[in-house]
Amino acid sequence: MVMIVFTDVATPPEKKATGRARNSPAGSARVLELEQELRQVREELQTTREEMQSSQEELKSTNEELQSTNEELTTSREEMQSLNEELQTVNAEQQSKMDALARMNNDMRNLLNSTEIVTVFLDNDLHVRRFTTGANKLFKLIPGDVGRPLSDIASDLLYPGMTEEAREVLRTLVFSEKQIAATDGRWFSVRIMPYRTMEDVIGGVVITFADITAAKTLEAELREEISRLKAKD
Repeated sequence: MVMIVFTDVATPPEKKATGRARNSPAGSARVLELEQELRQVREELQTTREEMQSSQEELKSTNEELQSTNEELTTSREEMQSLNEELQTVNAEQQSKMDALARMNNDMRNLLNSTEIVTVFLDNDLHVRRFTTGANKLFKLIPGDVGRPLSDIASDLLYPGMTEEAREVLRTLVFSEKQIAATDGRWFSVRIMPYRTMEDVIGGVVITFADITAAKTLEAELREEISRLKAKD
């Protein structure tokens, strides 16, 4: 845009004209033309002033809106920063819990391995959920068998009713314990117990296999010795 400003100045002295010139029709027409142009210029100037004032008001309004938007953005940035700090705190807590859970799993794995008791965990459908080291010496188990029914896994145990016994434990919630022989002469104490969660919800069964071959061997030797002594008498 271009702004044109007109400033009033002193009227220059007019040359004395002859009465004939002042009163001539040409002079009067020129005066009227100049007066009309002056009015038009004044009207345009007034219009320009009004437009400038309106533009200033619009700029002021826009500036206020921008300031309000900036304040909202500042508030949103502070909220995002606060939320980010909360997320970092939650992530740190979750990481701490995961580390604690990993340590617990490691402790439990080492505890189960140290007892040398084979343990198999089954869900409510008697599908394999997890098994400890050594389970493959009783069952033909591989990691890919997780999720398969235990009844589908070949076993060295002479215990054809183990699956039915596990179902009975699930139904009655009363544990079962039996001494079972294996095809290679080993003996195991097989204990089937309900699997209880921390909320005391039944989530399947736990089957433990404790090797009692040595005890069975000593028991057999003791029976033979008793029989031999009785024969002497």
